[in-house]
Amino acid sequence: MRHKILTLAIMTSSLLTMSSCLDMTPVSSITDENMWTNEGQFTSFVNGVHSMLRDKDSQNLFILGELRSDIYSASSSGWTTESNKAEEITANLLSEQRPGLTNYANLYTNINQINLFIKKTNETTLLSPEDKAYYLGTMYGLRAFYYFHLLRSWGNVVWQEEPSMGFEINNLSKPATSETEIMQNIKKDITSSENSFGEDYSFRSNRSIWSKPATLILKAEVYLWSSRQMNGGETDAQTALNALNELQSKTSEIGLETNFADVFDYENKANKEVIFTLHNDYKESLLFNGGWRNNMVPQQNTLNSFYATATGEKFDLNFNGNIYYPLNVDIYHNVFNDDLDTRKEATLKPAYEKQENQYVYKGCFAYKFKGMTVEGDSYRTFADDYPIYRYADVLLLKAEAKALTGGDPSSEINDIRQRAYGNNYNAATMAYGNMPGDTEGIEEVLLRERLKEFMFEGKRWYDLRRFGKEYVMKYSSLKNEDHLLWPLDKDTMTDNPALEQTSGY
Repeated sequence: MRHKILTLAIMTSSLLTMSSCLDMTPVSSITDENMWTNEGQFTSFVNGVHSMLRDKDSQNLFILGELRSDIYSASSSGWTTESNKAEEITANLLSEQRPGLTNYANLYTNINQINLFIKKTNETTLLSPEDKAYYLGTMYGLRAFYYFHLLRSWGNVVWQEEPSMGFEINNLSKPATSETEIMQNIKKDITSSENSFGEDYSFRSNRSIWSKPATLILKAEVYLWSSRQMNGGETDAQTALNALNELQSKTSEIGLETNFADVFDYENKANKEVIFTLHNDYKESLLFNGGWRNNMVPQQNTLNSFYATATGEKFDLNFNGNIYYPLNVDIYHNVFNDDLDTRKEATLKPAYEKQENQYVYKGCFAYKFKGMTVEGDSYRTFADDYPIYRYADVLLLKAEAKALTGGDPSSEINDIRQRAYGNNYNAATMAYGNMPGDTEGIEEVLLRERLKEFMFEGKRWYDLRRFGKEYVMKYSSLKNEDHLLWPLDKDTMTDNPALEQTSGY
């Protein structure tokens, strides 16, 4: 399982697929001699790391963050002929034999590239002080981002900050680091990112390059996790709140889009709501290489067999995929129980079947990230940008931080609701405290708003985990609370005998 990654491939963003027990793949010493000799190579490397995040890692990050949640059906969809190809994940039947994802979701490949870049950038004199600082801020932030996914998914994982260059990967024998130390290292990287960026809160490359605003919202997420899950308490929640306040005060070019659907419109990329996004474009890169998005829309023949409305209108959509990640049939009515909420129509499409003289609801499929069609193409192309962080997350994380520190979350929740309901918004019946579900407590309110706001954005499972295992058990198919984390596959443990299976498996 020994492979080499050519640094030149990172430079050109034509990245190779690699696998190893931790994906700490050695860099070719021959190629490395020709690297790091001019400013353009550093810039190309930064772009290459972001390309790998988009092209190789984004689908697995989506799976880790969402697919085990109540958005998805534990088996097949029930209304299409496609089978559930991730049943062990959506039904929470994970085991060493059926781990869902192998080799830590291959996330260590890009971590190693980030480690290499940090080392070379700290050593170089080729970059201007401004670019050097910005690039280091970007890479420390991205390393914290990657490890935060690993921590939330496997708990104890291997911490590696030195690039691997020249050893036989098969012989690696390095034990996992405790999740407490991993969290400490994540926080340390966040501080290094903040310090490197300094007072530079700017966006680059249409918000598709990591920035200080991205670091600040990651910081809020990390410290809220630490507050709830790692005994950080009110102190860490206050740190999260401070980060979000800084983000709002220092970054003037962010805010909510007026219309929810416009956030994801192909013609409205890099809009003011976006803080960090994975950029896609027609014939450049498809959303998760077409895989994730195509796994959530029906075949055209299926659409032709059903109806788009309860009054019998046919579908006018040129989707043609396979519903391999089937949605929970109830979410269309149970999650979005109010037709006045514009997020419903922008997120889901219902399907109806004609039975005698009526049209009966059968299920739904994903409509957010609906793609675009070029004249002459038969089917829709999913080339939407995929936002990792956007301003709505700032508001709802801030509401959460306020609640944990004794503050009033009303303003942020109401901003979200007012955008969601648009011209139909009525504060007397829709403002926080006035809707029927608001009496269930702030945790339920925040989880409900986040579900409506961020469905299909890879956040729901992580949200349930952050709020506590009682919410995981209530809102997912998980039956064994010892399986909150993911198991390791046999090959990974064989390749690295110092690893131990995830606790509970």
